Amino acid sequence: MSVAVADFPQVWEKPPFTELLRCLKELRVHPPVWNPTTPRRDIVEDYRNSAQSRREVAAYLSSIIRSELEWIEDDDEKEVLWTEASRRLSERCGRAGMGEITRRWPFESRTGSSFELIIREPPIVGDCLGLKTWGSSYVLAQSLDEIALKSLSHVFRSDYKGAPVNVLELGSGTGLLGMAAAALWKTSVVLTDLPDIMPNLAFNVESNRRTIESLGGSAETGALTWGGTGEDDSERFSKKNQFQVGINKSANEKDARAILVVPLRDSTAKKLLHKFRSAAARGPRPLICLEEHSLTGQDDWGDDEEASQVECWWGVFGE
Repeated sequence: MSVAVADFPQVWEKPPFTELLRCLKELRVHPPVWNPTTPRRDIVEDYRNSAQSRREVAAYLSSIIRSELEWIEDDDEKEVLWTEASRRLSERCGRAGMGEITRRWPFESRTGSSFELIIREPPIVGDCLGLKTWGSSYVLAQSLDEIALKSLSHVFRSDYKGAPVNVLELGSGTGLLGMAAAALWKTSVVLTDLPDIMPNLAFNVESNRRTIESLGGSAETGALTWGGTGEDDSERFSKKNQFQVGINKSANEKDARAILVVPLRDSTAKKLLHKFRSAAARGPRPLICLEEHSLTGQDDWGDDEEASQVECWWGVFGE
């Protein structure tokens, strides 16, 4: 929704507390629910059209933060206004500057049933980037139905006679991709990440458990440090060869598959992907990239005036 700064109560007008607070509440930023099919030109045009408005809003918020609000007698009310204005300003500094947010992510399965996953993202502190839902997660999640029909048809076909398909996800982050897999594939998924990420991941899984189970899937969580000593890992991972499908993992059975998704934001990401593919192919049980694809989606990492397009590579690996 576009806003006009000229319509706001101005500091020089000495508006009452309630009027200023109402305005600040209305300026709250609501993160978009991304559509990976949105053309880049549309995104860039939207940013260009709203850039001037964002600058004007930022200047308006700064005027409240700088003001001593001397006409408001209650010091507590002043603190409320300064806090709200600071929050609105940080929301316009990219995802790293925002506080806790909750997003709704819509999905539609090939059977036509639609559902939403509700994802909580705490404030990002330090290097805990797993607390953010990356655009690559939603891009791949919206392709899961097609992946089941094509890339994983040998384990998801209706006449499959093997053991129930179990899925392990590495680096689940906020859990969007793994929970979508459980719901869309109607199967069991174990979502894992580093110990520091687990509390929020477990919270999101519990929040969406009823939705996932109503669609025929199940989801569990467990700490798993890839390449670690195992001291901090969940006991559920002590048994080998439990999983037929891995998201961001290596497989150990002939019919098992590993799905890797990489957002190609810069040359470093491309080099790391090349190194991974080379290392996987040279291992004691080589993993070969059986197929690879590229999708384009959106991300909100960085300043809000940056076009948020991101190219996401994904591939299916097997022996």
